[in-house]
Amino acid sequence: MADLTSPADAQRIQQWLDEHRITEVECLIPDMAGQARGKIVPRHKYNPAVGLRLPEAVLAMTVTGDYPEKDFTSVADPDMLLKPDPNTLRPVPWAKEPTAQIIHYCFAFDGTPFALSPRNVLRRVLKLYEDEGWKPVVAPEMEFYLVQVEPNEDIPLKPPVGRTKRTEAGMQSFSMDAINEYDDIFDVMYDWCEAEGIQLDTLIHEMGTAQMEINIDHGDPLPLADQVFLFKRTIREVAIRHEMYATFMAKPMQGQPGSAMHIHQSVVGIDGGQNIFSKPDGEPSEAFFHYIGGLQTYLPAATAFFAPYVNSYRRLSRFTSAPINLSWGYDNRTCGLRVPHSGPQDRRVENRLAGVDVNPYLAIAASLACGYLGMKQGLKPSEPLKGSAYEQPHQLPRHLDDAIEKLMGCAPLVDLFGEHFIQTYSAIKETEYREFFDVISPWERRFLLLHV
Repeated sequence: MADLTSPADAQRIQQWLDEHRITEVECLIPDMAGQARGKIVPRHKYNPAVGLRLPEAVLAMTVTGDYPEKDFTSVADPDMLLKPDPNTLRPVPWAKEPTAQIIHYCFAFDGTPFALSPRNVLRRVLKLYEDEGWKPVVAPEMEFYLVQVEPNEDIPLKPPVGRTKRTEAGMQSFSMDAINEYDDIFDVMYDWCEAEGIQLDTLIHEMGTAQMEINIDHGDPLPLADQVFLFKRTIREVAIRHEMYATFMAKPMQGQPGSAMHIHQSVVGIDGGQNIFSKPDGEPSEAFFHYIGGLQTYLPAATAFFAPYVNSYRRLSRFTSAPINLSWGYDNRTCGLRVPHSGPQDRRVENRLAGVDVNPYLAIAASLACGYLGMKQGLKPSEPLKGSAYEQPHQLPRHLDDAIEKLMGCAPLVDLFGEHFIQTYSAIKETEYREFFDVISPWERRFLLLHV
């Protein structure tokens, strides 16, 4: 088989490694949970023209490292071929020795993209847009908590101590002083992200105690998903070095708001770059309304990509600044789909469904897939909501088991993502749900042990 990396790309990678005096290379792929998997290779043994190998089964693991009962990879447990993406070559800012990190594509040995790779799934959806002469533009907003280090998982999480040697009192939405409590962490975060080419925009303090939100500049979906993937890894490392945890659980603490990854999205024409959500006179286009119609129609079946764990559904509850339905409205944050104020060229839809615990490749792919189906099928949305969507009925699955059932029963999404991928992803989530269901919680022991 011919090399999957062009000689020019291989030379470009080698030159960068030489210029930065790299001694080790972290060869990364995102798994189903969005975690970094791969190998660390000595610089002198890394050949980007050849790539490297990793077992296919890495992409069929649950978040606990287990596997579904049914084997969705080959029974021979073969390798897949990893090809470096030269556009993802970055330093590892926290490494003691000069170290590079590079995200790899996953291929079968016949050169076809490996179907279980979340990165390939996103590329598959983007190809659909390209075939129509369209290019999606996205901008993710990530919320996360800083918490005290607590190795014992049976003890509830607590907010960390800041520079004043105190924990936060109450909720400090948009507080500058509350952000300044953790200046040392954020100074390092910005420095490391700049070194990695992660295009950070706004940092704010969110509603929760020591809950932050970081925005990334809008751009092409695949590089943006890469940046989310790398940012999570980076801020965790920064926090640990400051004796804290950064957590991306959707609902890490009782009584506190959940954490979301809102996805702003628009579509431009490949020729000319005009926003297809706006007509020449500046008014909303039919494509804009069809896109919203597609999100409203298909997001319930795609919920397992936006709420991928049992914990995710604790966030999706009424009056908690999280959506419970897919009403849409102009600048209405109670809706699952919000259209911010903007000019015609910046007209976009904000999908507020995703928790920050998502795999960014799959969440972005799913949102774009739903909008694509809406435009192709000419789906019409409901009327925009002017009141509170929290007063409207639930429209989303209430737990992971229900979400998986809806996903597997949605033929258009199965077709877009590929049947093999959907079956594997669903089996992974069913296994995780079963593992969770085996655990007896403190609530059950407290209220049921001697009272029923």
